[in-house]
Amino acid sequence: MTVRNHLAYVLDFLMRSLFLLVILYIFFQLWSVTFEGVGESRINGYSFEQMIWYLVVAESIILASPKLNAKVEAEVKNGDIGYQLIRPASYLLMHYGSYMGEAAVRVVVNLLLGSSLATIWFGWSWPGWNVPMMLAVMIGAFTVNFLMAMLIALCAFWVEETRGLDFVYNKLLFTVGGMLLPLEMFPDTLRSVSEWLPFQTIAYFAAKTAVLPDAKELVRMIAIQWGWVVLLAAGAGLVYRKGVRKLNVNGG
Repeated sequence: MTVRNHLAYVLDFLMRSLFLLVILYIFFQLWSVTFEGVGESRINGYSFEQMIWYLVVAESIILASPKLNAKVEAEVKNGDIGYQLIRPASYLLMHYGSYMGEAAVRVVVNLLLGSSLATIWFGWSWPGWNVPMMLAVMIGAFTVNFLMAMLIALCAFWVEETRGLDFVYNKLLFTVGGMLLPLEMFPDTLRSVSEWLPFQTIAYFAAKTAVLPDAKELVRMIAIQWGWVVLLAAGAGLVYRKGVRKLNVNGG
């Protein structure tokens, strides 16, 4: 249902996604100067072309992620969550289905726009096995992102404003999550810490798979992603049950 609803507004998505082209164009210029300044064809294993495709995928994923905290926060504030809880369906799974449907439409639009700009710059040189491998990782990426966002959104049961928490979370995705830079370009200590955090499983895993596909690495990435999915799903379920009990005690 969510996919069908959003397909009716694909033109709106295209217009809003033009911001992605501005971001990518700026990164094209920055990395062009960086590679020229370094005087090397590769930096930490990435060529200029691979770095740009990496950014196309990473930016597309982050910008495609729906604002879940705003939805849950509004439901709690307006009291709509009372109607949601009495439905014969899991509240968390219902939001997961809606989230994945919206993300699917958004990420396709973003990838089409980003790929068009990269193709104008370099010519078409990307697909092959990269695409199905990337899509396999991307499913886990959006699932982990949903669960992380849901944990933040569920804080609305206790605090009315969750935008501050969401802001911090997104900045962690930008930095230690590898959206702006692949983890290979981090200092050793920061990279070691980042590899123990779930943020890398969202933008970094999918973007790296798109430009540096490797079957063994794919298996490792998917195993890490779904390991985090199990842990985060258990955490989200626990927080949700505690939040619902608090909601019932307070009477609304």
